[in-house]
Amino acid sequence: MPKSTIYKRVLLKLSGEGLMGEQDFGFEPAAMGRIASEVKAVCDMGVQVCLVIGGGNIFRGLKGVASGLERSSADHMGMLATVMNALGVQSVLEKMDVATRVLSAIPITTMCEPYIRRRALRHMEKGRVVIFAAGTGNPFFTTDTAAALRAAEMNCDALLKGTQVDGVYSDDPKLVVDAERFDRLSYRDVLTHDLKVIDASAISLCRENNIPIIVFSIHSTGAFADVMTGKGKSTIIGEGEE
Repeated sequence: MPKSTIYKRVLLKLSGEGLMGEQDFGFEPAAMGRIASEVKAVCDMGVQVCLVIGGGNIFRGLKGVASGLERSSADHMGMLATVMNALGVQSVLEKMDVATRVLSAIPITTMCEPYIRRRALRHMEKGRVVIFAAGTGNPFFTTDTAAALRAAEMNCDALLKGTQVDGVYSDDPKLVVDAERFDRLSYRDVLTHDLKVIDASAISLCRENNIPIIVFSIHSTGAFADVMTGKGKSTIIGEGEE
């Protein structure tokens, strides 16, 4: 593979907030374009890429519950927000000549394909970027858990979480100046210290399937490609790491 990549197939988990840029809601074209460029660069290296994108830039289920909505209904609304994000990122990627397919856990056949594992695998084998939308298709599960589930189903070599910072810290580095940054952690470390970088269900799924979780800054140009070659700044969460 070009540039000696250490991963052949990866899942990238992005928050919906990462699409907002400097806005308080929705999409910012520049932010979407920047993220799409990062994905394209990795695809050009010969890596098979799939994505899960949150919906927090449009609607967040728990906030809906706090506003008086029933939890299942609020979560389904959040799932629809992820479909909107997936379609938006698909459009930007295809303008860059990156073949992309959106597969939704909730059938919406007039806009995207239903999630079928073998179909998703075939798309990836053909070099297409696959965006998994609508979470797991069930309420009470986060998009982090959906990302871990799809990473396991797709036999991914790693689950990457693109965040606002360059790894996992003991506290929010934007609020705590002397927060400790970690290069490596075990799955147990994340749970024991309640680091909140990814939810407990996702950690458990990755641990059971021996899928390393790599946390890096999606806003640093070239960071996604650097992780593919074992370079750049990131935190690796895996079995036996201390």
